[in-house]
Amino acid sequence: MTTAVQELPEVGEIVVATVTRIMDQGAYVTLDEYNNIQGFLHISEIATGWIRHVEKFLKVGEKKVLLVKRINTSRSEIDLSLKQISSDQKKKKLLELKKKEKEKVLLDSLKTKAELSQTEAEKIEESLINKFNSVYDAFSEIVSKGIIVLDGLNLSTKVLKTIEEISSKIQVPHVEIRGVLEITCTKPNGVEIIKKALLDAVENKGVNVEIIYIGAPKYRVTVSAQNFKTAEKELKPILSEIQDAIEKKGGTFKFTREESKKTREG
Repeated sequence: MTTAVQELPEVGEIVVATVTRIMDQGAYVTLDEYNNIQGFLHISEIATGWIRHVEKFLKVGEKKVLLVKRINTSRSEIDLSLKQISSDQKKKKLLELKKKEKEKVLLDSLKTKAELSQTEAEKIEESLINKFNSVYDAFSEIVSKGIIVLDGLNLSTKVLKTIEEISSKIQVPHVEIRGVLEITCTKPNGVEIIKKALLDAVENKGVNVEIIYIGAPKYRVTVSAQNFKTAEKELKPILSEIQDAIEKKGGTFKFTREESKKTREG
């Protein structure tokens, strides 16, 4: 007979827990990501200052993002803190949890629709994680760039078609960053030089970018991506390439940022 070893979190880890029992000295919780193992949130770790009634801060059944402070492995005792969690840490953890839940739905859907065994599904999951860091990121790439991003993974036609079908129903977070280019070139063929610089900067880059003519000497450039960090990363080399091409021909270049926006929610 073998005894299963309960996996424990690490000290300093941020976890999501459900409040199960409230007492005068704090509250007992269960850790959602660790098979509902029990932890304790002492009254001194709930909030700064003196707390008279724990019930004012916690309710049974409520989920909280907590910091693991201490672990007694021999007795599986876990001490937690709420007051040491910042709003940014809380937001990041909840987004991470939401992402994991979406990944589970995607994988379950793939397994069912493609009639995969558990082993086959796990093998595909591993392949996607190795190439894209996460299953969610893999599906996001497929949504934005097409099923071609899975080339080289040796997936069956049936699996590829199923992934494509699932991806067609996904909406990923979508943002736009925009700005106005002011470009001049006084050479006789200046218009052609500008046009070539703009086309060369965006052609075959695999970037979702649009440049439209506003009126001499202005052009609006818009880059769309899954998040602002990616959009900024994609915009920077495009601007550099345009600037280099124009200034080498004796022209002038100026870029003015406009307000960015999130165009839809995932």
